[in-house]
Amino acid sequence: MSVSNPTLITFVIYIAAMVLIGFMAYRSTNNLSDYILGGRSLGSVVTALSAGASDMSGWLLMGLPGAIYMSGLSESWIAIGLIIGAYLNWLFVAGRLRVQTEHNGDALTLPDYFSSRFEDKSGLLRIISAVVILVFFTIYCASGIVAGARLFESTFGMSYETALWAGAAATIAYTFVGGFLAVSWTDTVQATLMIFALLLTPIIVLLATGGVDTTFLAIEAKDASNFDMLKNTTFIGIISLMGWGLGYFGQPHILARFMAADSVKSIANARRISMTWMILCLGGTVAVGFFGIAYFSAHPEVAGPVTENHERVFIELAKILFNPWVAGVLLSAILAAVMSTLSCQLLVCSSALTEDFYKTFLRKTASQMELVWVGRAMVLLVALIAIALAANPENRVLGLVSYAWAGFGAAFGPVVLISVIWKDMTRNGALAGILVGAITVIVWKHFELLGLYEIIPGFIFASLAIYFVSKMGAPTAGMLQRFAAAEKDFRLNK
Repeated sequence: MSVSNPTLITFVIYIAAMVLIGFMAYRSTNNLSDYILGGRSLGSVVTALSAGASDMSGWLLMGLPGAIYMSGLSESWIAIGLIIGAYLNWLFVAGRLRVQTEHNGDALTLPDYFSSRFEDKSGLLRIISAVVILVFFTIYCASGIVAGARLFESTFGMSYETALWAGAAATIAYTFVGGFLAVSWTDTVQATLMIFALLLTPIIVLLATGGVDTTFLAIEAKDASNFDMLKNTTFIGIISLMGWGLGYFGQPHILARFMAADSVKSIANARRISMTWMILCLGGTVAVGFFGIAYFSAHPEVAGPVTENHERVFIELAKILFNPWVAGVLLSAILAAVMSTLSCQLLVCSSALTEDFYKTFLRKTASQMELVWVGRAMVLLVALIAIALAANPENRVLGLVSYAWAGFGAAFGPVVLISVIWKDMTRNGALAGILVGAITVIVWKHFELLGLYEIIPGFIFASLAIYFVSKMGAPTAGMLQRFAAAEKDFRLNK
């Protein structure tokens, strides 16, 4: 354990700092809006970095570098798709969603927004969308807890059961206490740590392997096809990888950041900051995996752990090439990636249970502080269910992440996108979009049709359902009036 002591100390300091931020946010949490959306007070920097950090989980520092290490640059199509999807989401949805949620009953959650935007008196839209969020995000939370447990297990030699609680405890603590502000402030710190790790590590690996020319020659000597972007790919394979970008339009934890911005004027600057951060992080991730090929082919004596599990390429490079204290900081970046995403997912689940079930159906007259404490209780409830799901790592929860991403992207993506740009969308169109998107993903995944990622047909069919079903009816005068007022507000202030 002596080698790990600096890493352990670094982890403890980092976790303590995150919990401290949670207690600072606690003092600024006075009502449910503060707990769920930070009172719509986020500036452009926090909006940008928290949107980025909440999106990029442990996949950024483990999954993608490992895939590049194994297969070369042909695995980078997913990064290209994510960059395009994120940019279009910032461009078309972010600002409009910010004003639309404010003009539609000052909505705090996506189900709340759908219900107000389409004047759904039946509550059906709210219930269906809240159930979709709870089912998919509980699975998502479990996958984050598994990733955190694996990190603690491999770094400190803990048993999986101990690592499970150690990895989850700090995230639960600061989310429980500080709510949205704690999550957003810690996301900003975590995003900074992640970009530091992903810019520094490839540079040091490059120096260790003898510079750019030597590194590229070593990679080519190992396997020249590592440079081939089309290696072992098909047209459908590339489209499927790039299709991940469609998911951005429907991810509740990312859309919540847009809703929480202090004004629509902050969005343009936030977009520039967030996209710069994202491109640099993804570029660094690809470089870590790619340069790692050269390093471990030159040093086969230390390549054992990476050969056994290619997702350890970033972890092993950090431990080998850096002073233990610096390595501890770099490994904390993985914990940051896991914690930032998990905390957002816990909060979105808590918001759905509190705002969309408890307040709407059980206690319409509940006080603001009662709702805040119910929100905190829901964070604990969802966390405990997620830990129970993650308790058996053989459940392969991580394999369900792409399924959950597709589910949100197809069920909510077209509804959110079309609702903020097309005034004639109706309540029945929104219902049809959610149901067709979710059902298509489930059916397509089950039958594995054409080898195409299920988000693509789900997104297309949901969009068509929204259009044709909306055309069968007409929006009310109130819906048209609110849409026009929000669109005018957006255009005046963007």
